[in-house]
Amino acid sequence: MPSSATPTPTSTLSPASDAPIGVFDSGVGGLTVLRALRERLPDESLLYLGDTARLPYGTKSPETVVRYAEQAARVLVRRGVKMLVIACNTASAVALEHLSAVFWPLPVIGVVEPGAEAACAASRSGEILVIATEGTVRGGAYERAIMARRADARVVQIACPLFVALAEEGWVRGPIAGAIAHRYLDGVLREHAAADCLVLGCTHFPVLRAAISEAVGPRFSLVDSAETTARVVAAQLAARGLLRKPPGKAAKTPGEPSGPHAGRCRFLATDAPARFARVGAVFMGEALAPELTAEAVELVDL
Repeated sequence: MPSSATPTPTSTLSPASDAPIGVFDSGVGGLTVLRALRERLPDESLLYLGDTARLPYGTKSPETVVRYAEQAARVLVRRGVKMLVIACNTASAVALEHLSAVFWPLPVIGVVEPGAEAACAASRSGEILVIATEGTVRGGAYERAIMARRADARVVQIACPLFVALAEEGWVRGPIAGAIAHRYLDGVLREHAAADCLVLGCTHFPVLRAAISEAVGPRFSLVDSAETTARVVAAQLAARGLLRKPPGKAAKTPGEPSGPHAGRCRFLATDAPARFARVGAVFMGEALAPELTAEAVELVDL
C-alpha cells in the first residue's frame, strides 16, 4: 500500500438496495465503465465523479493517486452510495487495497482484476498483450494480476498514451486513429506471433475499439475492462442482495434486456462541466449521450 499510514475504516454503512452505485475516474474515460454498467444494470442508479481538475492520474506518484482517489471516493460515500467502482486503471492498480480498507464494509471494485480474469479465460496460447497508459504499464498491475491467475502466461505491456488524446478529442475512427494504432502495435505483433488476446487496459480505449481491432486482426480476442467490470459489479450486488428492484417491477437477471432505464444517472466533475459533457458524450455512446448535458453536471470541490 503506497500510504505509510495504516488506514482506519471510516464506513459503518449498511447500504440499501435503492442507493446508487458510485463510480469515479480522473476524467471522462471511466464513462465507458458507466456505460457498461448502464447497459447491464438498467434499473440501478449511478453517481459518477470525474476529477477533471487533476487529471491525468497516470502521470502522478502512487502516493498522490492514493490521496486523490480517497478524496474522490469520500465525496461519493457521503452521498450514500452502496458500492464504489474505481473506473480508472491507475487508481485501481495503486489505491484499491487502501480504499477497501478505509471504506470497509462498503464493497470496492476496480477494473484491473476483472480485466485480468477475462484475459486469462480468453487466451488460448497464454501470450497476452496489454495496452495501457504509461502509469499503468509502469506499475505492472495487469501483469501481476494475470500471472497470479495463470502461471504459464506471457504478458507484454505496451504504453499507448496518444490513444488517450485521440479519445478525448473524439478522433476514434478514420486514418489518424488507424495510423497511430498501427504505429503502436505493428512491431509488437511481429515480435509476438503467438499472442491472441489484447487487453484494453485503459478506460479511454474502448471507444477506439474499431481502430485497434483493425490493427491487430481477427486472431485477437479484445478484452474490455469496462464490460468485465460491469459483470463483476452485477454479480457482487446480487450476492449481497443489493440489486435494485423498482416498485412494481419483477426481479430479473443482471444483463437481461429490460427496455428503458429505470435508474437515475447523475454526474459530478471537479472542473469544466461543459467540456466534461461535450467530451463525455463520446464515451457514453449514441444511445446514452443525451443523458449527459452541461446542465446535468454538478461542479464539486474535493
